This record gives sequence, C-alpha cells and structure tokens, in this order.
Amino acid sequence: MSYKIITDSAANLTDEQIKEYDVEIISLKYNIDGKEYDSYIKGEKTDYAPVYKMLREKAMITTSLANRDACDKVIKPVLENGEDVLVLAFSSGLSGTCQNIMLAAEDYREMFPDRKIIVVDTLCASMGQGMAVHYAAKLKKEGRTIEEVAEWVESNKLSICHIFTIDDLFFLKRGGRLSGTSALFGTLLGIKPLLHTADDGKLYVTGKARGRSATLEHLIASVGEKGIDVVDQDIFIVHGDCEDEAKIIGQEVKKRYGVKNVVYNILDPVIAAHAGPGTLAIFFLGKER
Repeated sequence: MSYKIITDSAANLTDEQIKEYDVEIISLKYNIDGKEYDSYIKGEKTDYAPVYKMLREKAMITTSLANRDACDKVIKPVLENGEDVLVLAFSSGLSGTCQNIMLAAEDYREMFPDRKIIVVDTLCASMGQGMAVHYAAKLKKEGRTIEEVAEWVESNKLSICHIFTIDDLFFLKRGGRLSGTSALFGTLLGIKPLLHTADDGKLYVTGKARGRSATLEHLIASVGEKGIDVVDQDIFIVHGDCEDEAKIIGQEVKKRYGVKNVVYNILDPVIAAHAGPGTLAIFFLGKER
C-alpha cells in the first residue's frame, strides 16, 4: 500500500530535501507584532533576514504549535488520495505539536477506517528531526513498509545526536525551553553554553566553553567522540544566521573524520525564536545522545 511521510516545519529540512524525500510539511507558526506567519509555505522561499534582525534586537517573537487546521491542511488530502500516513513529529519534550497530531490522528482513523495512520514522537528537534525523516525516506525508497519504517525510527531515534551551542541563553530562558539548573553561567563574559537534546527530548546544558572557537571545536570533536561510522553518514549542520561558522565546522568534520557529505540549513523562525541568532548545531548518528 502506498504511503506518504509527513513531518512538521520544526524539522528544518531544506527545500531540496523536501523535494528529494517527497515529504509533506505541517507548518508551525510565529507571531510578530500581532501578525501570524507560517514557518513553512510549500513552494515559497522565505527571507529570514528581517526576523533575525528583530531577534538580535530582542524583539518579542512568539510561536505556536501545529493546530488542527494545519494538520487537516496537510494530512487529510493524503488520506483522501488513498494513501497511508507516517508522521514523524517534533519532540513532545519541546512542543505540544506531536500531541495535537496524535489527537487529530484519532479522528482521521474514524474518518478513514481503511487507512493506516502512524504518528511517531521523534524526541528530536530541528535537523535532528530532519535526520529521522532522512533515514525514513531512504528506507521507504528501498521498499520498506510503513510499519518497518516507523519501527526503525522508534528503535533508532535516540541514536540521533543533537550537539549545539547558543550565543545567548536569553532566548531559551524566555521561551521556557531549557531544562536543568546550570543556565546562569551563560551571562558570564566570554562563556558559551554547550547543550544537547537528551533521551527525554528536552534540552540540557552539558558544559561551557570559553570563547566562540572553543564551542566550534566542541561541536567538531563530538562527531569523533560519539559518532558511528561517520565516514558513511550524511552530517547535518544548522545555524542561526551564522553560515560562515557552520561551514567552518562542516569543512573541519570532512577533513578530520573523512565525512563525505554535509547538509547545511538556517534555523526557521519558530526554532530561532527560542534558540536565538548565533546558534550552531550538528546532528549525526551516534552511540548515544
């Protein structure tokens, strides 16, 4: 039976990936000065520069999870077309998006009793979630069933490492997205926080580095320390409007570990509103998170 892989815009997939993987995207939203915007609009390329300018000025940009209308817009047409659906959703540890999709799925199963509808809480965020989609799409292309692909993601999602640094803890603290008690050192001069997404899908500070170059080195070194067969992996790097530094990390990962392919993207406004400009993150399959 034919099926479609669906994810949400928090996956931060590039336009090229969305096309290559043949996936549909449920859009989260962000709000600026009372006006609401979709984080992703199919077929449109958005200039994020104005959003990042406002973020640097500490503007209040609020975000909202994917609601029922957003789910209906993307999922129902697929079901009406006679296809089954596998949704790989944004971590429940960071957003209610997955819960909303699961609630919608209950209704869809009654409306389309002949269709299979599977929702996986990836416990991943940004291009870590995108990486779950990446491998799911590969397996689908190889002819795996919807159940087999869902099971692979469930079994391997906690092997998707999310190692990142942010330039200013203000954004994570303001949005309530930071767990743990070690956030205070981020205000110290020259000290940058090192974070990861843990097995519960939440964000935790794991350490600190003095200066930006040390934080870049931490991201680079994490691939060698935690990665599994990184030579044959596609490594994903996402940035908060600091592409040059992202490229430095990617080039060094290739040089140091023999990685063949690195995919880069900018954080969309929904994720950026909580992580802030200057965020850098690297994603890969590892021994553990």
